[in-house]
Parts: sequence; structure tokens; C-alpha cells
Amino acid sequence: MKKILVTMMAFALTIAAQGQAENIDTAQFVAVYDYECRTQNDEGQDITDRMQLAVQVGRTVVKSMPRSAYPVYDGDSKPDVAAGFQEALMHMPTVWTGYPEGQTTVREFIFPHNYEGSEPTPDIAWMLTDDTLTVSGYLCQQATAMCRGLEWRVWYTDEIPSSAGPWRLRGLPGLIIKAESEAHTFCLAELRNEATPITVPEQRPDIHRMKYTKLLRHKNEIYGNRQYAKNPMYYVPDLMGSITDMTVLNQNGQQLALANGGHPLLTKAHVFQPLELTEQ
Repeated sequence: MKKILVTMMAFALTIAAQGQAENIDTAQFVAVYDYECRTQNDEGQDITDRMQLAVQVGRTVVKSMPRSAYPVYDGDSKPDVAAGFQEALMHMPTVWTGYPEGQTTVREFIFPHNYEGSEPTPDIAWMLTDDTLTVSGYLCQQATAMCRGLEWRVWYTDEIPSSAGPWRLRGLPGLIIKAESEAHTFCLAELRNEATPITVPEQRPDIHRMKYTKLLRHKNEIYGNRQYAKNPMYYVPDLMGSITDMTVLNQNGQQLALANGGHPLLTKAHVFQPLELTEQ
């Protein structure tokens, strides 16, 4: 019972925070993607991490976020703390493309702080090919590009007239249905006809704001360190002093700690596979 109450409290706080957010657009539809990352655990064994993304596609703004952050849940679904820990392992930020106008804004939590980075929305120099493939029931065409140091191969469909895609991938004459690089794969799992409000988080004074290139460099330096997989908090000199609140849950025989407003506190992690390299 205590575990259930704590879980409900954590998600109630999330929903309350969303209720304070400003609406900046309305989704025309929501694309849910499966995301896989091929990496190694702290013992060097190959492992594939999995989570989902929700992408709200509006008229002027596209918001991509971890599935648990999307404010609409199915009637029979229940918030899952373990899913939050899996998302924490995969370091997927929330991204607003087109907010502010012409800009891309990224927010993510790197213990013990929330960060925000922004930059002009970059163009991706896609090379269109004649190759086709049916993916998730859609006839798709292939395109390839180098994007911040990684080579991407994607499949998009003009059956869905949108230039959006998962995470920061965008700019094709149709919705991106599947995208893959050496370590990462996104694939459309579901298309939802939900006209939900697209929001920005409350403008709190504790957010660390900076240019996106600086945030990316900070993230890659922390998670890319060789110590990270075995000791995810290696970079925090005073760990206990950095924790403002903490709750320990016992879920399926595993102890899970939530700290500083319900954020997962990892004791072990996986080898970091960046979606972007620091330098373009």
C-alpha cells in the first residue's frame, strides 16, 4: 500500500506541474515511437534498452518526450515507476522544435539539476533515395543524413503529410516512421488522433539555462565518462548533501530510490550511447 501511495503521489505532482504549464499549440496528432538503444551493462555485456516516446505534432511546434511525461494515459494503464528508471537509463530529453519560433528548446534532468538548452533549429541535409519499405503498415521511402556526427537512415511516408519525427529528427516530406543509426532505432508504434495541448514547463528559477551546445557538452562529458556505468553518481562530490528529498520503493523485489522531486536515483547504469556528438 505504501508503494502504491508513493507512486500515486509522484505522478500527482507531475500532473500538477503540467497543469501550471503554458499552452503554446495544439497537437494535430500524437505519434508514439518505440526506441531501442544497443549498448553494454556495467559488466560489459551486450544489452538493448527499450522505452517509448510520445511526439505531439502541432501546427507550429513539435514536442517529443519520454512516454511517461505525456499527460494523457489510457484508461486501463497505470503509471510505472520501473518505466521511469528505464527512461533514466536512456537519457531521453524533452524537445520542443519550433519553440520559440525558429528555435529548438531541450530540457532534461541531470542529477541534481534541471537544465534547458536552446539553439536555432538546425537543418538536416537529407539525401533522398528511391528505396522503399513498408514499415508499421505505411509505404515509406528512404533518406540518409549525417546529423551531429552520427549517420542516420530513415524511412518516411507521404501518407502522413508532416515533416516531424522522433526526438530531433525532422525535415522530410512526410512523417518519419523509422530511423536508425549504429546504436539507436526509433520505430512508429502507434498514431493517436488526440488534440492535446502542447505545453512548456513552468518557468522556475532553478532551471539551469544555457546554449544547447554547452548543455550537450556537459551531458556527454558526464555520461561518457568510463566511471559512469558502475557509479552513475561519480560526478556529484556531495551526493547526500545534494539530495533534498528521497523515497525508497520495493518493486518486484528491487529497491528503487526517487530523489529531488521524484527523479530516479541510479546506482548502476549502462554505457552511454550519445544521440549527438558534441561537435557537429
